[in-house]
Amino acid sequence: MLTMKALKTIHEYDLTLFNRLSPLRLNEDLIRFNRYMSKSGDGYFYLILLIWTGWQDGYNNPFFMAILLGFTLERPSYYILKNSFKRNRPENALEGFRSIIKPGDHFSFPSGHTSAAFMMAVLCGYFYPALFLLLLGWAFLVGTSRIVLGVHFPTDILVGMCLGVSAALISLEIVLS
Repeated sequence: MLTMKALKTIHEYDLTLFNRLSPLRLNEDLIRFNRYMSKSGDGYFYLILLIWTGWQDGYNNPFFMAILLGFTLERPSYYILKNSFKRNRPENALEGFRSIIKPGDHFSFPSGHTSAAFMMAVLCGYFYPALFLLLLGWAFLVGTSRIVLGVHFPTDILVGMCLGVSAALISLEIVLS
């Protein structure tokens, strides 16, 4: 079990890294880029890819089944964690801070955008290995954009990444066995 000292150290790390990324908020081009990256993780792409994959290759193909099972595992886990921890977003936790975008919900831990992006990156990368590093880079940028836009702390992103990768690996294990 984590001690209060360990939790305080994690919180201090979170704030330090969050504050180091804050100067990026002053550059309009970086803000525009981060808005784009964040929107690319909104979920519409995942639904389109799921429908397209099922239509192209049939609804029993391993890629389709892995995505479907991945989201069946990842979304409820994300929802339970987010609503159990109820961690305030930076705008509600830091006095005088304003995020650049308005998030879709109240709590920040873990990052759902990051979780879904890493899950999709791992699943797509497994079935299309030539794209794996590009997809991981994209998922990383989705997560980072959420910090730069002021709606998540770094540990929200880290746990989202772990959740997404775990859901993908479990999904692959089940679908491919």
